[in-house]
Amino acid sequence: MTDMVDLAAILATKEDEHLECKEAKSNFDVDDLSKYCAALANEGGGRLVLGVTNRAPRRVVGSRAFPDLARTQYEQTNQLRLRVEASEITDPAGRVVVFDVPSRPIGMPVSYKGAFWMRSGESVVPMTIDQMKRILDESGPDFSAEICDGASLADLHPDAVAAFRAAWRRKSGQAALDRLSDEQLLADAELLRDGQVTYAALVLLGTSGALDRLLSQAEIVFEHRSSEQS
Repeated sequence: MTDMVDLAAILATKEDEHLECKEAKSNFDVDDLSKYCAALANEGGGRLVLGVTNRAPRRVVGSRAFPDLARTQYEQTNQLRLRVEASEITDPAGRVVVFDVPSRPIGMPVSYKGAFWMRSGESVVPMTIDQMKRILDESGPDFSAEICDGASLADLHPDAVAAFRAAWRRKSGQAALDRLSDEQLLADAELLRDGQVTYAALVLLGTSGALDRLLSQAEIVFEHRSSEQS
C-alpha cells in the first residue's frame, strides 16, 4: 500500500514513462484516467498520482477527484482487464490519490475504447505502428512445455493416451505409432521432457483428480477454428 514514505519518494522522482503526476484539484476526467492507465500498462506498468504538481520542485496540492475509490478501481479493472490498484494518502497539504497500474501481458497491448494508448510527453496518444509491432513481436516462455512438478505418468488417463495415439495415427498415417510405448509416444510428441510430464500433457491427457490437484486454479478454454489454415 502507498504510504507517507512512498509519497516522499514520488515527490522526489522525475516523471518518466512509469510515473505521471497531475494536480487534478477538483476532478479528473474518467476517460483520461482510463487512457493514462492503459498507456502506463503498455509502458510496462507505473503510477498515476493525482493531487501533486507535475513540475519540480513537486508539492502536494490535494485532489477531490474520485471520492469513491473502490468503485473507480473496479471500473478501471473491468474496463482494462488489468487489476488497477487505487489508494489515497492523507497529507497535511491535502488528499493524494494514487493509481498503481500493472504491466500489460507479454505481446498484448492494452486498449481502451478501440485504441491502444501510449505516453507522449505529458499527454497520451494512440500508439504508433512501430510501437505496436514491437509489442506484438514479443514472445514469452511456453508455459505448456514446462515440467509440472509433482506430476507423473500415473496422472495421465490411459483412455486419453489411447485416444491421442489413435488420433495421431489417423492424422499421420503412421502405423508404427501403435508399436511405441506410452512413454515413447508422449516423448515423441514433446509431451514429456526427460521423462517428466509437462503441463501440456496434463491439460490434454490428465485425469480429473490430477487436474484438481495440480491445476486447481486454472481454466481450460477450447477454441474452435473452422479450417486448419486459420
